[in-house]
Amino acid sequence: MSLVDLKGNIEAFKDWQEALYIHLHQTPELSMQETETLKRITQELEDIGYEPVQVGGGVVGVLKNGEGPTILYRADFDGLPVKEDTGYEYASTAKQVDRSGVEQDVMHACGHDMHTATALGAAKILADNKDAWSGTYLALFQPGEETAEGAQSMVDDGLLDKIPTPDVAIGSHVLTAPVSGKVGTTAGPVLSTAASMKITIHGKGSHGSMPHLGIDPVVIASSVVMRLQSVVAREISPFDFGVLTVGAFQSGSKANIIPASAELLLNIRAYKDEVRDHIIDAIKRITIAECEAAGTEREPEFELFDRFPSTINDEEVNARITESMKKYLGEDRVVQLDPVTASEDFSNVPRAFGIPYAYYGVGGFLEGQPTYPNHNPKFLPALQPTLTTGTEAAAAAALAYLGKENQ
Repeated sequence: MSLVDLKGNIEAFKDWQEALYIHLHQTPELSMQETETLKRITQELEDIGYEPVQVGGGVVGVLKNGEGPTILYRADFDGLPVKEDTGYEYASTAKQVDRSGVEQDVMHACGHDMHTATALGAAKILADNKDAWSGTYLALFQPGEETAEGAQSMVDDGLLDKIPTPDVAIGSHVLTAPVSGKVGTTAGPVLSTAASMKITIHGKGSHGSMPHLGIDPVVIASSVVMRLQSVVAREISPFDFGVLTVGAFQSGSKANIIPASAELLLNIRAYKDEVRDHIIDAIKRITIAECEAAGTEREPEFELFDRFPSTINDEEVNARITESMKKYLGEDRVVQLDPVTASEDFSNVPRAFGIPYAYYGVGGFLEGQPTYPNHNPKFLPALQPTLTTGTEAAAAAALAYLGKENQ
């Protein structure tokens, strides 16, 4: 398949793909509750000639085309509890009751609608051009990326036994850089490992006028927050990346009441698992020490959640897909991607299979266009050329292995 053929294929189904993207953007669903989105993806896979296999809230489209390698391309499709503020005519006005029973505004504030439309476009290119490649293509669509549940839910539901074993896995994400129309690749660390933690500090309630009869959890938690600022600064090597954020501090409800407890919500990020684990251990050590210093009668409680693995690209896989992207997109549209401090659960899939993988970035914003970070209410990538570029890149990455000229 030549570059002209690839672009021609995308142009031929441009109206379908753009309409699909707009539909997905207007109908987002929260993590692990994406029933209608799953139905639409499954139907689209069937329509373009794939055998859909539903696994753990997600679906894998299987397309066998003779002898050759098996390549898996993954996309995610959950939205976020964010109220859209983009002003676009196709902005989301969706609402959904979350798993705790609270109605939320819902928005694709992280580009998963773009990922899904891109992945379906690449799947269609391969289905329409079977004479150009040989092997098996797996188009995997997963739920619940935002809560780090989706990839693992598919693994736990028997993914390894329900689909052919891939030789290589590929994934991507629409980002604020590079500019729309370009893609960025890198070898080695590309996304950080992450975990969130809830700390409950148990004090002893009392009247505000009688502090000597209580144990103030607000003071303890404040000391913990301040002491935690030294963990990365003084315990992590300057040559390693680590972030420790206290995102929420909740305690009490009235000025003259010393509350009985305080709750902290923390987020930890690193490129190395050992750095992440060191930060987690330091949090526990410091919190326990502050509670002991204050004389609390109960030990603090720690709950880890939203645990994301690190994403570390295989050098050989990254080099191969980069070369293929340069061939199909042009040298000037493939750039070096700096490691990103965000996190993903994509690598849970290739890790479960024990296979190498590569993950790359797709530019989402035009030169000069106001740029908003993922998860912002104003986050909305430029429809074009982002959608076309992402589709070209996904197809080029798969053809790096499946293309007959590469076998």
